[in-house]
Amino acid sequence: EVQLVESGGGLVQAGGSLRLSCAASGFGWGDYTIAWFRQAPGKEREGVSCIESRDGSTRYTDSVKGRFTISSDSAKNTVYLQMNSLKPEDTAVYYCAGGYYRGSFYEEHYDYWGQGTQVTVSS
Repeated sequence: EVQLVESGGGLVQAGGSLRLSCAASGFGWGDYTIAWFRQAPGKEREGVSCIESRDGSTRYTDSVKGRFTISSDSAKNTVYLQMNSLKPEDTAVYYCAGGYYRGSFYEEHYDYWGQGTQVTVSS
């Protein structure tokens, strides 16, 4: 059974940093993608970043390029999202998701979801 558990959310001032963690288990062998999505109040959930298990390639949505970095630690089966220069518009619930479509930001391509972690950026 695949499980994804997020941690690391919180309250931070604009310009600050947070690191989110997604502990993944149960994928076994094979290629898969781990992505971070976020959903702000009153808005649709959007893809933020993703990373491939096979080669570590990454993708970012335009609004976070240069500020967020996704990485993985295979020994710990954990994916991280380092978020720097945070802005109030980054405020959202952040979800970790796992699936088998390479580089996708479509929710429908992800079979497994974590419970979400709240990130709040104050101005």
